[in-house]
Amino acid sequence: MGDRVSRDNTVPEPAAGPGRENDSDDDLKLSPSETMAHNSAMRISGARRGAQSTQKALASIVLGFELIVVVLIGLSLFGLSVLEPRELGLYIGGGLGLLIIVALGIMRLGRAGIILGWIVHALMLATAILLPMALIVGLLFTGLWIYCMVKGAQIDRNRAAWLAAQGG
Repeated sequence: MGDRVSRDNTVPEPAAGPGRENDSDDDLKLSPSETMAHNSAMRISGARRGAQSTQKALASIVLGFELIVVVLIGLSLFGLSVLEPRELGLYIGGGLGLLIIVALGIMRLGRAGIILGWIVHALMLATAILLPMALIVGLLFTGLWIYCMVKGAQIDRNRAAWLAAQGG
């Protein structure tokens, strides 16, 4: 998984494994439609634009799920009439949602998306001032964010070291 398809539409597989014999024809052959789907997924994820980053992929996943939660927090602020005027809750939820969408959009452009993600988490934790139950969700997502940042960076460092050891 994660291997790129070569020009002859093959993905290398391990030479030997449980229940497999070590033979010379170990490449997985992709059909033309599978090749198109694979290449499209790689293009959409930005894999062809420089080095892949597990940290950025994990950040995108966390922010994508957090977008749903932020919108629901905004609707809760509106529905519970926590603020006066009530629409202010919608503006807060919508503003945080737009900030997350911008962060997702610039995730491939250096570290700006990651920095914006940290800002989003700080603002999401700040919504606990208005809606105390948002603190639980904010802490869960911030913990998940920190874990993904640490593990993603570790995976990226290990991948770089492995590629350097392989001469690529």
